[in-house]
Amino acid sequence: MMVPVRCFTCGNVVAEHWEEFDERANEGDEDPEKVLDELGVERYCCRRMLVSHRDLVDVVSPYQ
Repeated sequence: MMVPVRCFTCGNVVAEHWEEFDERANEGDEDPEKVLDELGVERYCCRRMLVSHRDLVDVVSPYQ
């Protein structure tokens, strides 16, 4: 699975937040907005990057 390393728009590193975000938002059924707030991801572009990647990764690579 590809992990997003940097935000495409601003270039901030988002990889440091990916694993915890994926565990809590995808498998833990927590609200992604609250998880991103708690992780300190404030910029809209970085938030969009993480949320859209989480939604697409299961569709693009269903076989792991």
